[in-house]
Amino acid sequence: MVLFSMVATALVALLHVYIMYIEMFLWDKPQGMRAFGLKPDFAKATQVMAANQGLYNGFLAAGLLWGLWLGAEGFQVTVFFLLCVIVAGVYGAISANKKILFVQGVPGLIALIAVLLAA
Repeated sequence: MVLFSMVATALVALLHVYIMYIEMFLWDKPQGMRAFGLKPDFAKATQVMAANQGLYNGFLAAGLLWGLWLGAEGFQVTVFFLLCVIVAGVYGAISANKKILFVQGVPGLIALIAVLLAA
């Protein structure tokens, strides 16, 4: 279970690195607009906001990787950042798009359950 929890946490971290990359660098490009269902004018107008949002996703990834790097001593760090991911997923689903719950919140919840069961 420990290995599964580490892999699940790493996958959530990688997901957030990918989200960060799209939001910071591809927001107004075809791949970014397609990923988020954006129109070109809206993507251009919100590019700075998206980059800021991407930075926060990068912080989530960094926190999860930090928790993994700490090993068993990183349990609380990992739990905290997985909870942040879940809250962000729930808030995003309520405020922006229900799909965010499944893309961000559910993987975070699966990783959190695995971490708690492995403890």
